[in-house]
Amino acid sequence: MQLATEKGYGGQLQSLGEKLLDALPAFFAGYAPQPSLLHGDLWKGNRAFTADGVPTIFDPAIYFGDRECDVAMTELFGGYPASFYAAYHAEWPLDAGYARRRDLYNLYHILNHTNLFGGGYVRQAEQVMQKLLIESS
Repeated sequence: MQLATEKGYGGQLQSLGEKLLDALPAFFAGYAPQPSLLHGDLWKGNRAFTADGVPTIFDPAIYFGDRECDVAMTELFGGYPASFYAAYHAEWPLDAGYARRRDLYNLYHILNHTNLFGGGYVRQAEQVMQKLLIESS
C-alpha cells in the first residue's frame, strides 16, 4: 500500500486498505493454518507438461505460509482445470473459510500488479477491497 501511494495510487485505494487492515481478524477467526512450503507464484502461466506428458511447475517464489495462498493464486488469472481442485480437495480438503480468504490472499498479487503496471489493476484492487469489507461485516 505504501508503494502504491508513492506511485500515485492514493485516495480510495489507501482508504479502503486502511479499513481492510482493521477488518483482517474477521477472516481468521477460528482458523489456524499449518505452515506449508509454498510455490509462491502458482498461476496458470507457471504450469506446463513435459514432452512426455508429465505435469510440471516452474518459476517458484518459495516461502512458508498458509497453503491457501497457493490454492488462491491458482484461481487468479484464469485458474486451473476442475480436475486439479478435485484432486487437491480429495488429498487435503480446504478449510470452510477458504472462500472468504481467497480474495484476501489474491489481493496481494493484484496490488503487486497495481504497482508494476497501474491501469485497471488499481480499480480491480479497489473492487476486491470493497468486496472483502462487505464480507468481513
